Amino acid sequence: MHITLHTDYALRVLIYLASNDERLPTIQEISERFDISRSHLMKVVNQLIRNGFVEGIRGKGGGLRLARPPAGIGIGDVVRKMETDLSLVECFTDTSRCLLTSSCKLRGVLDDALEAFFASLDKVTLAQLLGPAQRQILFMPQRPPVPATDRGAPADG
Repeated sequence: MHITLHTDYALRVLIYLASNDERLPTIQEISERFDISRSHLMKVVNQLIRNGFVEGIRGKGGGLRLARPPAGIGIGDVVRKMETDLSLVECFTDTSRCLLTSSCKLRGVLDDALEAFFASLDKVTLAQLLGPAQRQILFMPQRPPVPATDRGAPADG
């Protein structure tokens, strides 16, 4: 089983927001903290917002927050909604050109493995991924100071 960087970043964003739940972190802040491209992270956050995991607050002092409590965000649900292609091999697609597709037993084995993967993820919520170590590493009591060159720029929440 393999998840894309897109989904990996989505999980990092959710953990970050849950660790900083008393304020509104920005995309820029999260991008700098994890050393992830801001433009790539914007795509990730937009998908998290569309899927109802995150809320974006616009305007001065805006930023991001979880759309629901961490205990209400299932990791399996996040992975399913962030991944665009869960096909492990060609025969999982409608366009399979493999000669064995109609009688292949491997497809069933791999399908069972994928189901087991998600069954394992479905047992875990975002709240269960949070602990003192994550909060200590990620918690920022306040937003970092804005560099003089950025003052007056709109929030990127």
